[in-house]
Amino acid sequence: MIEIIQDALLDAAIDTAKLIPFLFVTYLIMEALERRTSEHSKNLLPRVGRFGPIVGALVGIVPQCGFSTAASSLYSGGLISIGTLLAVFLSTSDEMLPIFISEQVAAPTILRILVSKAVLGMASGLLVDFLLRFTKYRSKTEKHVRDLCDEEHCGYEEEEGSVLHSALVHTLHIVVFVFLITVALTIAVEGLGEQRVAGFLTGRPIVGTFLAALFGLIPNCASSVLITQLYLDGMLGAGQMMAGLLVGAGVGLLVLFRTNDRHPKENIKVAALLYVIGVFWGLCIELLHIGF
Repeated sequence: MIEIIQDALLDAAIDTAKLIPFLFVTYLIMEALERRTSEHSKNLLPRVGRFGPIVGALVGIVPQCGFSTAASSLYSGGLISIGTLLAVFLSTSDEMLPIFISEQVAAPTILRILVSKAVLGMASGLLVDFLLRFTKYRSKTEKHVRDLCDEEHCGYEEEEGSVLHSALVHTLHIVVFVFLITVALTIAVEGLGEQRVAGFLTGRPIVGTFLAALFGLIPNCASSVLITQLYLDGMLGAGQMMAGLLVGAGVGLLVLFRTNDRHPKENIKVAALLYVIGVFWGLCIELLHIGF
């Protein structure tokens, strides 16, 4: 067992070290892009009305969870619909894109996954808003969104300083997660056997989809890192991966529960609806044998 752990640590260190340059460059570009577009997107969402889910899904494509936290605050302030909020959550890729790029996944594959997440986010958000028009649902107007992040410190504007510094911090965080997850996966595979571990998930498309989506609900970037790594290692099918990544909204859910703390039951319903939608689309992809 000690030998397995030593080998796992060594292999994880080598594999993780290879990712650092790719991750840093990727985060450097993404930080610059997010800072240039975040305020414009944040101001745009409340003005698009019933087309909110379409715009929300497109905005959510931008990596990291900055937009999901902003959407949570906008929803808590009654400025966007639940369909728009869900569209942002569903299309947000969190740490998926940096991992794909660092692992040199083919660009067409990455593009297909991003487009699929956006399209599914749009469709789901529009359908939810349409159905809610026939209920007693009303947008909340308890407080204005401009006060929410200042009052709650939601994290959307916490990363001050240079783009270089922010990119370095993000890279270090993800490197630690990737290292720990790689060690854990290696030990699990070596201890239980690769075929046994892979067979538990790939041989059970329905159970695996429910589990992947449940894990994706964890409001931490580690969930998207693990789901992405399992998919790249061939231990998750396309539907299972998509279910987990659709549900994974970074810390967006945490911000929702914080800024909308006067309505905990409503927040739970949003989280449950997000989970059901992710599982539904994941099962569709898995059972129809759709690949990327």
